[in-house]
Amino acid sequence: MTAATVALTIGKLAEEVGVSTDTIRHWEREGLFPAPERTATGYRQYGTVALDRARFIRACQRAGLRLADIADLLAVRDTGSCPCEPAGQHLERRIGEITAEIARLEGLRTQLTNMLRAVDAGTCDPPLPENWCPPIASQGGECQ
Repeated sequence: MTAATVALTIGKLAEEVGVSTDTIRHWEREGLFPAPERTATGYRQYGTVALDRARFIRACQRAGLRLADIADLLAVRDTGSCPCEPAGQHLERRIGEITAEIARLEGLRTQLTNMLRAVDAGTCDPPLPENWCPPIASQGGECQ
């Protein structure tokens, strides 16, 4: 580290970014961080470039991007190019995934609401699962 750069321990880096030290180590194992410099005693030592990179990764995660997406963006960023265009593609894909998940959850909410109405009515009529009522009740009796 040069005198102009700040030397951060893994704990300080993690604290600055708002993640755990295990998260920083995980990012290193996943190749999102280059191997850090080490002190004479073997401690990881990070500079301002690593801090900027960690903040970028964290911001991407908050936007809902996965580590594989972030790795793609970092590869572009590491060339000195702006990763905005590929980021847009990743974000559009993620929006599609979220839209599909919202539709799935709305369907689940409808199903659960219908089930709750049947429970409130005291019947085992569909859409309640058959195994909610004892065999005698499911043969025409009511759930008690």
